[in-house]
Amino acid sequence: MAYTITDVGALNVLTVLRGVSKEADTVQRQVSSELRVQTAADNASSWASATTLRSDENALKTIGDALGLGAAKVDTAYTAMTSLIDVVSEIRKTVVSATDPANDRDKLSVTMEQYKTQLESAVNSVNFSGENWLLNRDATAPVQRSVIGGFVRGSNGEVYPQNITYPAANTIMIDTNDASRGLLTKSINADPDAVPARNYYLLDAGSTTPATGTEISISASSTSQDLQDMLTVLDNILSSLNTDAAGLGTMNARIEDRQDFVATLSKSLKTSIGALVDTDMDEASIRLSAAQTARDMATEALSIMNTSASKVLILLE
Repeated sequence: MAYTITDVGALNVLTVLRGVSKEADTVQRQVSSELRVQTAADNASSWASATTLRSDENALKTIGDALGLGAAKVDTAYTAMTSLIDVVSEIRKTVVSATDPANDRDKLSVTMEQYKTQLESAVNSVNFSGENWLLNRDATAPVQRSVIGGFVRGSNGEVYPQNITYPAANTIMIDTNDASRGLLTKSINADPDAVPARNYYLLDAGSTTPATGTEISISASSTSQDLQDMLTVLDNILSSLNTDAAGLGTMNARIEDRQDFVATLSKSLKTSIGALVDTDMDEASIRLSAAQTARDMATEALSIMNTSASKVLILLE
């Protein structure tokens, strides 16, 4: 004869065991992924908010990368400009030395030519990401230089990059097409009131349209007036270089400010996303430990009940 024993206690323990095992698996998944909310099914509201914030964070990351590129371009031009200031200052010192009859002008001329070569080399080597802000070889010179310097939000909250510009005429040092467009290649009148004009230029870059006047150089035939005019023109060039370098420095500072702002905002977004969906590892660890303990106890209780049931069956045989 067959007997069927229905143990309500055992069924209850099985129900508890299933629930505890499910809880343990859920917590284990949260610990492994470090996400409390992985899908909309876990918490639709938190998941939707986190998804929107992630989109913003990704957009800001792209903006941040673009700002870094823009800052590097401006910094490259600024560094080159400060280098030119140093070299032109050395050229000026050389001209001052030439005013002293005791100095050898032939040696000073060689020194000056070396400085000029250094100037051309510096300008030609300032190339970043395919752009050289200090050199122009095109028939039509660019009107302005542009880099991403910030961002704006659209009416629906979208993030768009925002460009900042700088007059290209303030950065062109050498123009191989039209010498008058380059600070180091154009003619500068040493005395605007003089008739005829006393024009001088620093570099001869072989421009298609060359500069008019006299190239700044030192020779035995250079008069005191020539040397004084050269110093006046060099002072004019140095003044322009300082002004242009200051403008680039200000531009770079603006970009760095936006970089700091974007970094701070991105950090804030990450914190907000974490609050919405990240797992609290301390809490999860406690929950997992409790769930595992409860599962062990339920398993042990079920084992005890099964053992008791077996003993009853032996008695009924």
